Amino acid sequence: MKTIQAISYPVHFQEESYQELSNLIEKNNYSIIFILVDENTFEHCYPKFISNLSTDKRIEIIEIESGEINKNLETCMGVWNAITELGGDRKSVLITLGGGVITDLGGFVASCFKRGIDFINIPTTLLSMVDASVGGKTGVDLGVLKNQIGLFANPEMVLVDNRYLATVAAREIKSGIAEIIKYGLTYDVKLFDEIKNNKDLKISDLIFRSVEIKNEVVLQDPKEKNLRKILNFGHTLGHAIESFYLESENKKNLTHGEAIAIGMVCECYMSSKIVGFPVEKLNEVKDVVISIYEKTTLLKEDFSAIMELLKHDKKNVNGQVNFVLLNDFEDFKIDCNVSEKLIIESMEFYNL
Repeated sequence: MKTIQAISYPVHFQEESYQELSNLIEKNNYSIIFILVDENTFEHCYPKFISNLSTDKRIEIIEIESGEINKNLETCMGVWNAITELGGDRKSVLITLGGGVITDLGGFVASCFKRGIDFINIPTTLLSMVDASVGGKTGVDLGVLKNQIGLFANPEMVLVDNRYLATVAAREIKSGIAEIIKYGLTYDVKLFDEIKNNKDLKISDLIFRSVEIKNEVVLQDPKEKNLRKILNFGHTLGHAIESFYLESENKKNLTHGEAIAIGMVCECYMSSKIVGFPVEKLNEVKDVVISIYEKTTLLKEDFSAIMELLKHDKKNVNGQVNFVLLNDFEDFKIDCNVSEKLIIESMEFYNL
């Protein structure tokens, strides 16, 4: 599988990527290699990773607790303190070994420590492989508000080895599938068709094409001024729903992908009402989403709390919530204003 060249770093795939990583470490002569993990990736992924790494450099493991709830500045403080206590300097490198929480938080930590040290992303979940580890976005949540604190910073390298997916629960695989559906609806409908038909999915091919699409988009619009906004399809309302369930003590948390899947159905409904997205395709998207994800009924008494969280979306301008809507598959319109009435109507449609 060929290397994908991003703005300032390569994305390597499978076994040969480890030799590229060893070459990079040797070339840059890092003083210390810090490896950021959580308890799951330390147990299940670190042994595989370290057996493939060839270096005589000093290695230090920093472990944080897993889960979106720990993607915050308090966790960052713990990691910064650990790096400091272990003698980290500007010639150190941080390798992130984990899912989206690890790669987002780790990239942010590295970018701020001593005004920036190198970092390398090694995603271990489907979600982080196809989305979170590529594109230069780093950051953490502010309370339950997603990714409010962060910056654009590129890794030195991304290493994608889908053998790590053997360590991931089926629910997390489905979470990553939602991001692939997003690429299919907005950019390459063949991806959506493959998932819809579900005949012997070639996961390595889906990952490669997803990374390829994201890279094509980011190369044209690194700082999300225009085209890159399509990567937010389903995320505007989806993030608000995800945050609501995260902060609700009496509700089961949704995975990122489960929330985004709901958001895509709702935003397809908005698209049908505002820009004429075909109703038969709206129903097709809803059918595919419901076939993959366990139905989550959005209670009417929760709508106002979800709408309140929506007001804090980081893409808002002058208090106006902006959506990416679809004219058709692979045909989108950015910066669309949607009334509160229609947003609520879209959640009611999802519930039907």
